[in-house]
Amino acid sequence: MYEKVSTNLNFVEREAKVEQFWKDNKIFEKSVEEKEGCPVYTFYDGPPTANGKPHIGHVLTRVIKDMIPRYQTMKGHKIIRKAGWDTHGLPVELEVEKQLGRDGKEQIEEYGLEPFIEKCKESVWKYKGMWEEFSGKVGFWADMDDPYVTYHNDFIESEWWALKKIWEKGLLYKGFKIVPYCPRCGTPLSSHEVAQGYKAVKERSAVVRFKVVGEDAYFLAWTTTPWTLPSNVALCVNPDENYCKVKAADGYTYYMAEALLDTVLGKLATEEAPAYEVLDTFKGTALEYKEYEPLFRVAADLAAKQGKKGHYVTCDTYVTMSDGTGIVHIAPAFGEDDAKVGRKYDLPFVQLVDGKGDMTDNTPYGGIFVKKADPLVLEDLDKQGLLFDAPKFEHDYPFCWRCDTPLIYYARESWFIKMTEVREDLIKNNNTVNWIPESIGKGRFGDWLANVQDWGVSRNRYWGTPLNIWECECGHRHAIGSIEELKQLSDNCPDDIELHRPFIDEVTFKCEKCGGEMHRVPEVIDCWFDSGSMPFAQWHYPFENEDIFKENFPADFISEAVDQTRGWFYSLMAISTLLFNQAPYKNVIVLGHVQDKDGQKMSKSKGNAVDPMEALNKYGADAIRWYFYSNSAPWLPNRFHEDAVVEGQRKFMGTLWNTYAFYVLYAEIDQFDPTKYSLEYDKLAVMDKWLLSKLNTVIKEVDEALGAYKIPETTRALAEFVDDMSNWYVRRCRDRFWAKGMEQDKINAYMTLYTALVTICKLSAPMIPFMTEDIYQNLVRGLDKTAPESIHLCDFPAADEAYIDTELEADMDEVLHVVVLGRAARNLANIKNRQPIGTMYIKAAKELSEFYAEIIEDELNVKKAEFREDVSEFTSYSFKPQLRTVGPKYGKQLGGIKQYLSQVDGNAAMAELKEKGSITFDVAGVTVSLTEEDLLIDMAQTEGFVSQQDNYVTVVLDTKLTPELIEEGFVREIVSKVQTMRKEADFRVTDQIVIYVDNNEKIANIIIRNADTIKHDTLAQIIEIGKMAGFTKEWNINGEKVTFGVTQKNLD
Repeated sequence: MYEKVSTNLNFVEREAKVEQFWKDNKIFEKSVEEKEGCPVYTFYDGPPTANGKPHIGHVLTRVIKDMIPRYQTMKGHKIIRKAGWDTHGLPVELEVEKQLGRDGKEQIEEYGLEPFIEKCKESVWKYKGMWEEFSGKVGFWADMDDPYVTYHNDFIESEWWALKKIWEKGLLYKGFKIVPYCPRCGTPLSSHEVAQGYKAVKERSAVVRFKVVGEDAYFLAWTTTPWTLPSNVALCVNPDENYCKVKAADGYTYYMAEALLDTVLGKLATEEAPAYEVLDTFKGTALEYKEYEPLFRVAADLAAKQGKKGHYVTCDTYVTMSDGTGIVHIAPAFGEDDAKVGRKYDLPFVQLVDGKGDMTDNTPYGGIFVKKADPLVLEDLDKQGLLFDAPKFEHDYPFCWRCDTPLIYYARESWFIKMTEVREDLIKNNNTVNWIPESIGKGRFGDWLANVQDWGVSRNRYWGTPLNIWECECGHRHAIGSIEELKQLSDNCPDDIELHRPFIDEVTFKCEKCGGEMHRVPEVIDCWFDSGSMPFAQWHYPFENEDIFKENFPADFISEAVDQTRGWFYSLMAISTLLFNQAPYKNVIVLGHVQDKDGQKMSKSKGNAVDPMEALNKYGADAIRWYFYSNSAPWLPNRFHEDAVVEGQRKFMGTLWNTYAFYVLYAEIDQFDPTKYSLEYDKLAVMDKWLLSKLNTVIKEVDEALGAYKIPETTRALAEFVDDMSNWYVRRCRDRFWAKGMEQDKINAYMTLYTALVTICKLSAPMIPFMTEDIYQNLVRGLDKTAPESIHLCDFPAADEAYIDTELEADMDEVLHVVVLGRAARNLANIKNRQPIGTMYIKAAKELSEFYAEIIEDELNVKKAEFREDVSEFTSYSFKPQLRTVGPKYGKQLGGIKQYLSQVDGNAAMAELKEKGSITFDVAGVTVSLTEEDLLIDMAQTEGFVSQQDNYVTVVLDTKLTPELIEEGFVREIVSKVQTMRKEADFRVTDQIVIYVDNNEKIANIIIRNADTIKHDTLAQIIEIGKMAGFTKEWNINGEKVTFGVTQKNLD
């Protein structure tokens, strides 16, 4: 009736079969088709790039992004889980450059743009098969047969529509700005790209002497970028701060900020002389327009050519007193603050660095990369006596997140989207989103939006969505919003035009202003604009599929790692606000990064990176999924290591699997078919009613938690129920499954356990989809072919309030509470669980009925469990003050406190402490209140008794053992050893046996006196004393060595 269930917890092979079952029967496709006409729930998948391999962090994102849609599908929602591929951008170009043995833009253009673009198209699919295998292995369901692809014409055309809308609103402009620039890639980066590439670096800064014109004095100015000094055209001070002219101990006269004198000059002090003498003090404004000699002649020559004055002191409040000298050097070509000062004072524009990041030939450092020029600049200044100091400092510096080259801030023309114009709308829309956790959405992301900068959207590259702006020499510009519009304007646009360089660059049309020829601008756009456009571009909206787009916008749910706050989360929000002025998503789960077991970032260079396919093939997907769900809150870092994965698999999955195996083992023996019976509540035993009450309570808890995106809370509820089902219900009810025949009580036990197993599998199916499918196919589909074909095509369970009995659950919780404390007391007394004890006494908030007392007696192997209101006769307490805490509070009363505590009724004081949280008394007219942390408490046990307690329950065990109790303990040990031998000999649970006993007369006599009990419990037909046969083993039972043998009884 049932397939045999192995208790082997290696699930990898089983998962492969389940994955094949899903493929063969198109279960994912059916999960979408069967929900046609149901309410829509929308999930957006942030597109991975297929020219990079999946890493272990992708397992985390995949399993979170898979689980919520599985749950919502079972809740009756239609979800179009459309996969996507992010295909444009620098990573692809860099991969192709490497493949072709080329380096840089010049060599790409030598190779030819058209063949280069073709190579890029091929490269983006390099690891497509690996991604699809990985997604299948981890159980990630998505429509990979019809994905959206960001390089397809339909996708790009939708982006052009969006860019034209932004253009028409006056929010897309070309500006000359200081931009973060990658000299290796030859293109600027957006602020959210820069945020992803910071590294801590140690570099030399420069404190430089600038000679004051007409004085034997110097301005001391500080910079962290010595390579910008040849382009210096001004100095800047804070107009509101105090500055000093000082005579320093090194013989020079300096101007610098008063607040930093000791920091900078203090090291010049000697025992004979101070570091400096202040000659004059004044506000920064007093230095404005004061001139100094140029550091480098080339900057002065360029300033003269431009007919602009430079090399004087300016004022701006951005200059701080936190570090440096209070005077900063100004190079308007290399910093936003510098550029602002440059515009304010109309300073000359000197840019002595080329587009490759090399110093220009008209400097002494021509052709040298800026960072390599730093030490050369410092060396030259030192030779000229102009370098005061070059201190090392550590700071976070931005590197290109694509190619790992240090970025420079560089003045150039770029295309920008005016995000500052819609800042208030961004903040308003973000406030409608349920961020998990809220602290990231309202904090990190909210702060980012509050300080949003205009989006530098253009890239001076090749493989990307072409910017849809055409311009004429007369200055007129036109934004194209569709292929149709382009064809109407142009007489040389091919019918099958591909919207990529170089093809689109060849399309021209007549200028409506002057009649001249309009050409497309050379830039492509930031690939983050691609991914941020996916809500509409995946449907080729607005050109088609308007209904589908509107039905699926905004998304109900998205999830990515925390670094996407400045990546995909931002680009989605930015574009949605620009086009629709609403948030593109309703709920966001932010994910932490996956680290190694020591909390270190994983990397190949460190040798601590985990290959996701190796991990999946070793542990199985469900084990890794469960680990990521249960390990910690999703937004916290996850420490991934084998021990944690295996432990989670053992505790939850192993317990569930073994409970399932137990049911199948006995249901198969009895040929029990649950489809022929129904649960009749009135006929159920209390244990059945308790499990069904817990089951329906956990249905509510899991449904509410998943509905609120509370993932660890869901796993805790599921794990607690499975533990209760296995380690309490099944253990308490084993005898009912072993009973002969098919009485109503046995039917009730089977039906209760069957119902609990099937239901808990449905509850767990979104989280551990493989194992639950395996169990469902055997327990449900194996018996009922009319049932849904897959567990993932079932409805999510709904709680039946009629089954929930909160009083019953509370009573059973108290029983479990007593049992836990009772086991702790046994351990304290060093008495094994198989050794019966005479009496135990229980003090609890509620005295339980005889039914529950009998459960406690059976569980703790106690003859009598007695509830009492007072168990103080078995323990006594004494108290002393904890001087560390009591001294500061009641120093003068300390002597009186000690005296009171030495005389107090310990049990009464302990009762007051447990009830009220403190004990209160007077000492010389002062009210003293002491909590548990103020007291050193010593508990003394009455001889012959041990006790354990917490704030709610106290249990006391009578540890005196009579000869009868000791003999009964021997009997239980003997039965246990024989049962172990049955299993080791691989007997069936129904096999009748013969027991052989030898080499211990005391044990033999105990067996003879208790033969009926031992035979009943072990299915023994005969016990042979003094003989040996079959499977044999020597045991030590409570210090008595004995040999047992077991054979199967021949029933013939």
